[in-house]
Amino acid sequence: MNWQDSYRAKLTNPADALEEIRSGQRVWIHAGCATPSTLVSQFQKRAQHLNDVELMHMLTMGDAWYIRPEFEGHFRANALFIGANVRGAIAEGRADYTPIFLSEIEGLFLSGERPVDVVLCQVSPPDDHGYMSLGVSIDCTLTAARNARVVIAEVNDQMPRALGDAFLHVSEITHLIETSHPLHELAPEPYTDIQSRIAAHVAALIPDGATLQLGIGGVPDAVLHALVDRRDLGIHTEMVSDGVIDLIERGIINGRRKSIHPGKVVASFVIGTKTLFDYLHNNPFFEFHPVRYTNDPFVIAQNIQMVAINSALQVDITGQVCADSIGPRPYSGFGGQVDFMRGAARSKGGKPIIALPATAKNGTISRIVATLDPGAGVVTSRADVHYVVTEFGVAYLHGKTLRQRAEALIAIADPQFRDELWDYAERVHFVEPRLALV
Repeated sequence: MNWQDSYRAKLTNPADALEEIRSGQRVWIHAGCATPSTLVSQFQKRAQHLNDVELMHMLTMGDAWYIRPEFEGHFRANALFIGANVRGAIAEGRADYTPIFLSEIEGLFLSGERPVDVVLCQVSPPDDHGYMSLGVSIDCTLTAARNARVVIAEVNDQMPRALGDAFLHVSEITHLIETSHPLHELAPEPYTDIQSRIAAHVAALIPDGATLQLGIGGVPDAVLHALVDRRDLGIHTEMVSDGVIDLIERGIINGRRKSIHPGKVVASFVIGTKTLFDYLHNNPFFEFHPVRYTNDPFVIAQNIQMVAINSALQVDITGQVCADSIGPRPYSGFGGQVDFMRGAARSKGGKPIIALPATAKNGTISRIVATLDPGAGVVTSRADVHYVVTEFGVAYLHGKTLRQRAEALIAIADPQFRDELWDYAERVHFVEPRLALV
């Protein structure tokens, strides 16, 4: 049977395809802008016929109906990175959060530690050889699909054809559902003056020829805007957003000096708008891989002058970074922060950077703190932290004593909080008594 005949034989409707799911199984849901909204929506119709189904995923978009109280006992979400659609349920104990490095998730499937029974994913239409791209999000889904018993794919003619290690063949799919609808999008928001000030300090650390990892949000977008005078930048990252397009078009991001994958933007998924989706469609400048490759610290470290820029919710005055929780309440996830911090630290000329505003809640709370909030988790240890950047400057911590760390971090805290931070540092004997910083 040729692939075209196989494709036609596997075509069905969502209701029939979802009959494959049984009570007690583990289901993996494709994440981010690739969240298969048709399959997820139709799955609700089977809810009363199923019990103890674990829905495992990273950050998904759209309606996570399965976390509502009426579905307790039928479904339980297990988020490996928390999105806004499941955050409340996790806080209330109706869903689970698994803290894990992004680079290690696929190992759960490969080792059999967390076998996946069914994968729900979204793909592009097949090419002339029967290969379908996972499009905007390769993430962990390619590996999950290749190790699952059943793969149900939503074939969306609006899914771009991303290139690289990004394809499933028709022969690897159990059931195919044809759809046509826009992907989930996340539009960039204008960055603030504070974010621009942070970005200026970060940009000063980025030399010509650097390879970058950036996340999403105002600070990364502002950093990209501040790099218009650089030359020959590269990208090796887990995630790409719309902000890279302008620098690519200007020829600033060209990857010419990259030590691995020269001339390519290497990523695992994108979160952005249709503008970005259209830009990467069949674009050989982009090379996508599963996150166990993009986020492998040993791969990352092979990039010369690797600059990793990550965010935080709090940093204490010894350098411990909380990035996934507010106190004991899970907020996001480990993601790739530690993967890239460690990879950049081992890169020749590399710079691991934590960038954050000095305050939260309209300037009423300091993000540079004496101690992390009770119950707050440490994502990045103080030994892993090299640079911390706020709008007030740069603190370099690597190889520094507790005294030197406290002094450097207090100096980049908001001035209104520096006295109390210094008082604490004196009380615990991190520093010698002296006049409060002003």
